[in-house]
Amino acid sequence: MKPLRIGCIAWAALVLLQLAWYLWLAPPAGGSPAFALLLTLPPLLLPLLALRTGTRRALLWVGIVALFYFCHGIVAAWVIPAARVPALLEVLLCVVLIGALGWDARGYKRRRAAGS
Repeated sequence: MKPLRIGCIAWAALVLLQLAWYLWLAPPAGGSPAFALLLTLPPLLLPLLALRTGTRRALLWVGIVALFYFCHGIVAAWVIPAARVPALLEVLLCVVLIGALGWDARGYKRRRAAGS
């Protein structure tokens, strides 16, 4: 499987995880799930605008955004026992996404050096 495809799958899974987390798995206690989604979904959906310039660029932006979600997952897993499973899943998806970006970048450098 190509790294860009793995990155896109991890990105989509991260978006779906946000929906499942705040609507079903661990809704905010005393808060509004809609408000939680209003805060968490736009940063993940914003790189869709970069898809017109290429998948690599969109995944680069998602990778940058994923660093925030990685930190969010670590903190949520540590502080909120009810959200530990979705939080650790969020951390795992971020690691897969960033790993796929690194894997693609490494192959891109080699292809470019061989072509010169």
